[in-house]
Amino acid sequence: MMASRRMQIGALAIMVMALSACSSDISDLERFVAAEKAKRPGPIEPLPQVQPYETYTYQAQNLRSPFVPESQPDAGPVVQAQNGSGIQPDFNRNREYLESFPLDALKMVGTIEAGGRTYAVVVDADGAVHRVRPGNYLGQNHGRIVSISDTTIAVTEIIPDGLGGWMERQAAVSLGE
Repeated sequence: MMASRRMQIGALAIMVMALSACSSDISDLERFVAAEKAKRPGPIEPLPQVQPYETYTYQAQNLRSPFVPESQPDAGPVVQAQNGSGIQPDFNRNREYLESFPLDALKMVGTIEAGGRTYAVVVDADGAVHRVRPGNYLGQNHGRIVSISDTTIAVTEIIPDGLGGWMERQAAVSLGE
């Protein structure tokens, strides 16, 4: 009992000391608030002027809509297949290994001549080396090798034309560095 009485007296002493630390002198706080209230407020910036809306009149009603495909493309490296032209990939042939890589993942590293034929040496994205010749396929767009030069493999790809048909596109794999 004596120990609990001592603890109560000790707790009471600590509370008295804690409360005595809180003084009622707040004169410095009152001076600060008075000084802040005495300051003149800064000028308020005026609101920005609202610019009147200018209407725009569309003047190209008679031109071709950019949202409708052209009936005839401009002359360029892409040749569009017309209805009934017969351009389409051969889906019945066995696909070659290099057709599983996009053209930009393939790198030409040189050429080889053997038996009177010119072959190109191609490295795929996995680092494997392949020998190809005209007539082989490569790339993911049904690309067939048309010709091989010392610096380029010319490829004709067959791609969808967006209208349910197919068109041919010329591409190339160049000699890498």
